[in-house]
Amino acid sequence: MATATDTRLQAKTISPALTVNNLQQSVKFFEGLGFGVEERWEENGTLLGVMLRAGETRIGLSQDDWKKGRDRQKGVGMRIVVGTEQNIDQLATQAKQAGVALDAEPYDTPWGTRAFEMTEPSGFKLTISSE
Repeated sequence: MATATDTRLQAKTISPALTVNNLQQSVKFFEGLGFGVEERWEENGTLLGVMLRAGETRIGLSQDDWKKGRDRQKGVGMRIVVGTEQNIDQLATQAKQAGVALDAEPYDTPWGTRAFEMTEPSGFKLTISSE
């Protein structure tokens, strides 16, 4: 079994790509957290997806085409954790002022960081945490 110090992959970033129920709602949610739209993908004037960026972190969003059904649950069994050196309490206040509902107000974690939690409109769970 490989340990963290001898793995072959030396990744610097990870960029999840989420298929969302309502692209415009999800973009507004992430903008409320401080992400900006870096790229847009359109076809015949219809927005199909975006790449969002905050610092060096990127998250891709694409509009669900509903080919797998409208009742499929999103975000089950996963959580996206965004690490930052910024003040967590200030970020949470800014998110709330932008209309983002928090699932958990800022709290101290058992491992010595500070974090707050929210759910993206399609059901994806996010945590913003100090590093």
